[in-house]
Amino acid sequence: MSIEVSAGAVVFFLEGGKPLYLLLHYPSGHWDFPKGNIELGETPEETALREVKEETGLNVELLPGFKEEIHYVYMRGGVRVKKTVILFVAEAKSKDVKISWEHTGFVWLPFEQAVARITYKNSREVLIKAHKYITARAAGIYGPNRAP
Repeated sequence: MSIEVSAGAVVFFLEGGKPLYLLLHYPSGHWDFPKGNIELGETPEETALREVKEETGLNVELLPGFKEEIHYVYMRGGVRVKKTVILFVAEAKSKDVKISWEHTGFVWLPFEQAVARITYKNSREVLIKAHKYITARAAGIYGPNRAP
């Protein structure tokens, strides 16, 4: 079994005080967050920032205090791959997305619609946690280094 570690972000944009979430449409048909493999010498945070920029054209700011991991196994070329994805929360200052060749589309959605659109249960659970974190932070309930 091969092991792979990626990092990415739940990207949001505040519009009228409410977060809109960015989901990317992958060629295999699923909707998920921007993410990619950690390169040699990179931290997960550096990877998340690089991947968001490469896949969306957006410069984002990672919010401190949120870090979630997803674990799953998939097949690639007849080999089982044990995958870990480390996800952060990132705020975009613009909705001007320029998707990379790796994706077939994108959408900005309010929370309820984003939860309904995202394909995988484990990503949906991360989105729910991220939304709680973002809304609590916006309400001033949590400081910069305290997650809900």
